[in-house]
Amino acid sequence: MSTPATPEALSLLIVDDEPLARSRLRTLLEDIAPDCPTRVQGEADNGHKALAWLQTADEWPQVVLADIHMPGMDGLELAAHLGRCPCPPAVIFTTAYDNHAVQAFELNAVDYLLKPVRAQRLQAALEKTKLRLPAPDVEQLAQLGRQVRGNGRTHLPCHERGRLLLVPVEEVIYFKADLKYVTARTLAREYVLDETLTHLEEEYPEQFLRLHRSVLVTRSALAGFERAQDEEDAYGWALLKELPEKLPVSRRQWAIARELACG
Repeated sequence: MSTPATPEALSLLIVDDEPLARSRLRTLLEDIAPDCPTRVQGEADNGHKALAWLQTADEWPQVVLADIHMPGMDGLELAAHLGRCPCPPAVIFTTAYDNHAVQAFELNAVDYLLKPVRAQRLQAALEKTKLRLPAPDVEQLAQLGRQVRGNGRTHLPCHERGRLLLVPVEEVIYFKADLKYVTARTLAREYVLDETLTHLEEEYPEQFLRLHRSVLVTRSALAGFERAQDEEDAYGWALLKELPEKLPVSRRQWAIARELACG
C-alpha cells in the first residue's frame, strides 16, 4: 500500500506594519500546517522593505501576505510592483477595513482576508494560490490604490540589469520622454522607466507640470524661465534650482507654465 504524498510547503513573505498581526499570522499558519504546510521566509513592515528584502532573497516566495494600509508603501502599491516582475508571487491582502477596496479584490489570483484573520479563511486563500490562476491587472491595482490613498504611487519601478529599482517620486526633478522610454531625473542620477508622460501627468497632476510634449517637471524645482533664441524645438527654457541644465518649454505651454509655476 503506497503512502500518500506529503504536500509541498508553500513559501511565504509576511508584510504588515503591526508586529502583533505578523505574529498572529505565524500562529495561524502553524495551526493549519497539518493540512496546508507553509514556510515563512521572511517578514517586512511595509512594501518598500518587502521589495528590498526580495532583491536580496536567494529564492522568491510563492505567496506574499500583505496588509493593505501601511506607511511608506502600502500593500496595493507593493502588489502593483510585484505584478510587473517576470514571475510574480501570489498576493493575499489582509485588511481591517471592510470598504470598497475589499469588494474590488474579487480577482482571480488575489484574495483578501478581513482582520482578525481566521484560520479557515487563511487556508482557503492559500489553497486558492495553488490553482495558479491569472494574475490581476497591475494597472487596475494601481488605479484602485489611487482611489484608496487619494494620490499616486510613492515609488516608480525601474528594471535595470535584472534588478528592480524603486525611484521615490518625491526625489524626481523631471521626466523626459525619448522614443519608447521615459527618463526620470533625480539629483543623483537618471532612471529609465517603462511609463508614459501622459500616464504620469494624470497620476500626479498637482506635483508635475507639463512644459513640452516631451517634458514634465516638478513645480518646486523651477527657478525661472527665459526666452529661447532662434531654437526650433523650444519657445523658451525652464531653469532649475538644483541642476544647471535647462528644459524646453513649448509655445503652447509657455504662458500656462509660467502662470502655474508662479501661482
